[in-house]
Amino acid sequence: MSTSRTTIYRTIFVILTALVLLSCSLLSDSSESSSDVAADEPDAAAEADDSAAVSGPTLVTTLADVKSAVVQIEAQGTFVDPEFGEYSGAGRGTGFIIDPSGLAVTNNHVVTGAALLKVWIGGDTGKSYNAQIIAVSECSDLALIDIEGGGFPYLEWYSDPIQVGLEIYAAGFPLGDPEYTLTKGIVSKEQAGGESSWASVNHVIEHDATINPGNSGGPLVSADGKIVGVNYATYAEANQYFAIGQEAAIPVIEQFKNGQNVDTVGINGMAVQSDDGTLAGIWVSSIKSGSAADEAGLEAGDLITSLESLPLAADGTMSAYCDIIRTQGDENTLAVEVLRFPTQELLEGQINGRALVVVSSGPVVNDPPPASGDTTADTPPTGDGAGYMEIYDYSDALVMSVPETWNDMESFDWENTWELGNGSMLDFVAADLVAAPSLDDFYDWTGPGVDFSASRQWGDIGGYLQLLDGTEHWYIDDCEKDERGEYEDEAFEGAYDWWICEYVDIVVIAVRPIADPTAYLALIQINLQTEADYDALDEISATFDVINSLP
Repeated sequence: MSTSRTTIYRTIFVILTALVLLSCSLLSDSSESSSDVAADEPDAAAEADDSAAVSGPTLVTTLADVKSAVVQIEAQGTFVDPEFGEYSGAGRGTGFIIDPSGLAVTNNHVVTGAALLKVWIGGDTGKSYNAQIIAVSECSDLALIDIEGGGFPYLEWYSDPIQVGLEIYAAGFPLGDPEYTLTKGIVSKEQAGGESSWASVNHVIEHDATINPGNSGGPLVSADGKIVGVNYATYAEANQYFAIGQEAAIPVIEQFKNGQNVDTVGINGMAVQSDDGTLAGIWVSSIKSGSAADEAGLEAGDLITSLESLPLAADGTMSAYCDIIRTQGDENTLAVEVLRFPTQELLEGQINGRALVVVSSGPVVNDPPPASGDTTADTPPTGDGAGYMEIYDYSDALVMSVPETWNDMESFDWENTWELGNGSMLDFVAADLVAAPSLDDFYDWTGPGVDFSASRQWGDIGGYLQLLDGTEHWYIDDCEKDERGEYEDEAFEGAYDWWICEYVDIVVIAVRPIADPTAYLALIQINLQTEADYDALDEISATFDVINSLP
């Protein structure tokens, strides 16, 4: 298999923030080895161990029991991304129960704009619950949901002052995995700055208990299982993680309990800014139906450029937007100006007043500022009209072109341990990017799609042939190997296996970069079902690349 290729580069705008959202539709899992390397395949259907039983109402009083009151939340809906356009998908975050009736706290950015919420309690994947959004605050990045049923274990707030050095634990379901995790650390700063591109909190708790995409909305707890804060952001490069402390969270949550939204007009949005500073505003990725924003005529994909005639997001944060809402009140009339990219129109109107109307139209700006730095699973761009689109993982390390119809996507850091043929163990982390018309069908091997991953640690396996050998046990029970062949193009060399399965053919490619053979190994699985999928195989082979540092 050989093809020409061109390296793809892309950066035209940047977001002026180093913090990142944590909600994520992510996936990783493990299975046992039967070859030279025990390559555990990521599996969307993995079930967690030690699932917590939900019995009568119990106040959690120990760290070991925190799991029973922590929930994984899946928000399904249609969203619009400034880079990739409209997409339908499901993102996963974390929450925690604060009342045995099923009231649970999470982040606004996890749930607002979702059409459907599914909840799993305590790592029990055998039963999911529906949940209703009670109230939200887009400026405080908090939300209260009500899980169906009752009699649940619940957490209560830590009552002592939060001080530097306090031992804390971050609980949740990172990376979209249904398996519960708990990481340990200390409070490293009592009052860190809370301004970000998607929230405006006066101050937050800084700590060093590792949190990852999917930890959003989960609890930061003390050694005796009391709530210290609500995890919401990470600056992983500096080993800094952030939680909304009880001083900021409790007053908002108390208003939520009365069904009262706080500092919100009903959007799930974030501040964006072009790299030359000429365009900035609050990007609307989704809207709560029936909210003030919805009634004003705002649409997902709009950029709110000013509120009450004041420009927004000049500093790359939500601070100006939220300060205006907090000054004027979210139930009062607010003048708003909007840039609508699909129609290249400028609109003016009012929140809680006069509906938006077009005031000018015509070429305004070619592209919206993208939301780089968001660790939610990257979503499909609008494409170039040729039937294919360039996609990137959340860290912009991986890139490839896939059919525009392969718009069900997720991106994550795949962490696992493999047993090598010599009996030693290999811990690794791999950047991973998956795209398909349906991820469920792709993972079930009943539909087409692609999974592209790359890891620096895989070089310790020995080479691309050993990596390819280590994947054979993923397929050998359900498929028949048709052939193994050499793979080479201008940038990569390696080998591929061709498997014939019941519903699809699967091509598995293992490669290393020719320019630096020891830098990393990459693995690409492509499911083929129709003639168009074989064309997609050629396109993916010609465009997959590693363009930035791997985790």
